[in-house]
Amino acid sequence: MFAWRLDSGRRVWSTPAPSCGDRPRCRPAQSAAVSDIPGVAFSGSVDGHIRDYSTRDSGIVWDFDTMRSYETMNHVRAKGSSLNVGGPATAGGMLITNSGYINSGIPGNVLLAFSIDGK
Repeated sequence: MFAWRLDSGRRVWSTPAPSCGDRPRCRPAQSAAVSDIPGVAFSGSVDGHIRDYSTRDSGIVWDFDTMRSYETMNHVRAKGSSLNVGGPATAGGMLITNSGYINSGIPGNVLLAFSIDGK
Protein backbone atom coordinates (compact mmCIF):
# COMPACT_ATOMS: atom_id res chain seq x y z
CA MET A 1 0.00 0.00 0.00
CA PHE A 2 1.21 3.51 -0.81
CA ALA A 3 0.33 7.01 0.40
CA TRP A 4 0.90 9.97 -1.94
CA ARG A 5 0.59 13.71 -1.48
CA LEU A 6 -2.01 14.88 -3.98
CA ASP A 7 -0.58 18.38 -4.20
CA SER A 8 2.95 17.27 -5.14
CA GLY A 9 2.73 13.62 -6.22
CA ARG A 10 5.38 12.78 -3.64
CA ARG A 11 5.20 9.36 -1.99
CA VAL A 12 4.74 9.81 1.77
CA TRP A 13 5.08 6.15 2.77
CA SER A 14 4.62 2.61 1.55
CA THR A 15 4.25 -0.72 3.28
CA PRO A 16 4.19 -4.27 1.89
CA ALA A 17 1.09 -6.43 2.24
CA PRO A 18 1.35 -9.04 5.01
CA SER A 19 1.84 -12.62 3.81
CA CYS A 20 -1.05 -15.05 3.30
CA GLY A 21 0.81 -17.84 5.00
CA ASP A 22 -0.56 -21.19 3.80
CA ARG A 23 -4.13 -20.02 3.04
CA PRO A 24 -5.22 -21.74 -0.23
CA ARG A 25 -6.13 -19.63 -3.31
CA CYS A 26 -4.78 -16.59 -1.54
CA ARG A 27 -2.78 -13.63 -2.76
CA PRO A 28 -1.85 -10.82 -0.40
CA ALA A 29 -2.99 -8.21 -2.94
CA GLN A 30 -4.86 -5.19 -1.66
CA SER A 31 -7.01 -4.61 -4.73
CA ALA A 32 -10.14 -3.24 -3.04
CA ALA A 33 -10.72 0.50 -2.98
CA VAL A 34 -9.20 2.20 0.07
CA SER A 35 -11.35 4.38 2.36
CA ASP A 36 -10.10 6.75 5.01
CA ILE A 37 -10.98 8.89 7.96
CA PRO A 38 -8.58 11.32 9.63
CA GLY A 39 -5.54 9.32 10.72
CA VAL A 40 -6.59 5.91 9.37
CA ALA A 41 -6.82 4.25 5.94
CA PHE A 42 -9.02 1.12 5.65
CA SER A 43 -7.87 -1.50 3.15
CA GLY A 44 -9.44 -4.84 2.30
CA SER A 45 -7.27 -7.64 0.96
CA VAL A 46 -7.69 -10.76 -1.15
CA ASP A 47 -6.48 -12.73 1.89
CA GLY A 48 -9.77 -11.90 3.67
CA HIS A 49 -8.35 -9.32 6.07
CA ILE A 50 -9.51 -5.77 6.51
CA ARG A 51 -6.78 -3.65 7.98
CA ASP A 52 -6.58 -0.11 9.29
CA TYR A 53 -3.29 1.62 8.52
CA SER A 54 -1.98 4.71 10.27
CA THR A 55 -1.85 7.51 7.72
CA ARG A 56 1.09 8.94 9.67
CA ASP A 57 3.52 6.01 9.48
CA SER A 58 1.81 3.07 7.62
CA GLY A 59 1.65 0.86 10.72
CA ILE A 60 -1.27 -1.55 11.04
CA VAL A 61 -3.62 -0.18 13.71
CA TRP A 62 -6.29 -2.92 13.48
CA ASP A 63 -6.53 -6.20 11.54
CA PHE A 64 -9.66 -8.35 11.26
CA ASP A 65 -9.70 -11.69 9.41
CA THR A 66 -13.16 -11.91 7.82
CA MET A 67 -12.63 -15.43 6.48
CA ARG A 68 -14.93 -17.50 8.66
CA SER A 69 -18.60 -18.42 9.00
CA TYR A 70 -21.09 -15.97 10.49
CA GLU A 71 -24.54 -16.25 12.01
CA THR A 72 -26.29 -13.24 10.46
CA MET A 73 -29.01 -10.96 11.79
CA ASN A 74 -31.60 -12.88 9.75
CA HIS A 75 -30.21 -16.25 10.94
CA VAL A 76 -28.81 -17.24 7.54
CA ARG A 77 -25.28 -18.65 7.53
CA ALA A 78 -22.79 -16.50 5.64
CA LYS A 79 -19.09 -16.83 4.89
CA GLY A 80 -16.49 -14.09 4.81
CA SER A 81 -13.69 -14.22 2.31
CA SER A 82 -11.65 -12.08 -0.11
CA LEU A 83 -12.17 -8.31 -0.07
CA ASN A 84 -11.25 -7.07 -3.51
CA VAL A 85 -14.02 -5.04 -5.13
CA GLY A 86 -15.54 -2.01 -3.39
CA GLY A 87 -13.97 -0.28 -0.43
CA PRO A 88 -15.47 -0.05 3.04
CA ALA A 89 -17.92 2.71 3.94
CA THR A 90 -17.60 4.78 7.10
CA ALA A 91 -20.37 6.80 8.74
CA GLY A 92 -21.61 7.54 12.25
CA GLY A 93 -18.85 5.60 13.99
CA MET A 94 -19.45 2.52 11.81
CA LEU A 95 -17.27 0.70 9.26
CA ILE A 96 -19.27 -1.37 6.78
CA THR A 97 -17.72 -3.71 4.25
CA ASN A 98 -18.60 -6.69 2.12
CA SER A 99 -16.52 -9.85 2.27
CA GLY A 100 -16.52 -12.43 -0.47
CA TYR A 101 -18.24 -10.63 -3.34
CA ILE A 102 -15.26 -10.86 -5.65
CA ASN A 103 -13.79 -10.60 -9.13
CA SER A 104 -11.16 -13.21 -8.26
CA GLY A 105 -9.92 -14.80 -5.08
CA ILE A 106 -11.86 -16.79 -2.50
CA PRO A 107 -15.68 -16.53 -2.69
CA GLY A 108 -17.99 -15.70 0.21
CA ASN A 109 -21.17 -13.74 0.88
CA VAL A 110 -21.31 -11.54 3.96
CA LEU A 111 -21.84 -7.85 4.74
CA LEU A 112 -20.05 -6.84 7.95
CA ALA A 113 -20.58 -3.81 10.19
CA PHE A 114 -18.09 -2.76 12.88
CA SER A 115 -18.60 -0.02 15.45
CA ILE A 116 -16.11 1.98 17.44
CA ASP A 117 -17.56 0.65 20.69
CA GLY A 118 -17.66 -2.99 19.52
CA LYS A 119 -21.45 -3.36 19.46
